[in-house]
Amino acid sequence: MDKNINIIRDLDGKRFVLINDIRFKGKRKDWKNVEEYLKEYIGSFYEIEETSEKIYISKDFPDEYANSESRIQLKGAVAKAKANASQAIPEMIRIATNPSYKINVKKKHENDAKYGWYRYEVRFALPVYDDIKGVVVRYNIYRATMLVRHAEDNKKYLYDFISIKKETSSPLK
Repeated sequence: MDKNINIIRDLDGKRFVLINDIRFKGKRKDWKNVEEYLKEYIGSFYEIEETSEKIYISKDFPDEYANSESRIQLKGAVAKAKANASQAIPEMIRIATNPSYKINVKKKHENDAKYGWYRYEVRFALPVYDDIKGVVVRYNIYRATMLVRHAEDNKKYLYDFISIKKETSSPLK
């Protein structure tokens, strides 16, 4: 995968993933391409640096990321942000922070999330281009929740990124 991604710190010392390229333009038809792109991660695992937990990528992740109910509700810039965040899955796992746990309550997940769900906070930034000059004028920073399922095999699997919101603080220039 050819990527132009960095992990950096903001002025408060908090880490975020800086994604330097817009690969997906946010059109509805791009989600099939996002799903295909995400299939390249299947079978991999990445470690959360804060907790040393291994997070695996299973074959159900690309479909959930691209076709979940929460994704279908996304519109405009936030949908484009989620599509382009797909380029930085390993980096977002690495910087995940503030884990919280919930037991599984849905029967349909009794095996794939037998030991419950974990949520982590992640942040990422995407460039905003000047339409005329085609140069980056600033970066918008987004917060998201990384959702991880703890399966019957006692491994943790990336399930989705949800609750994506643009930060209202001053964008990076």
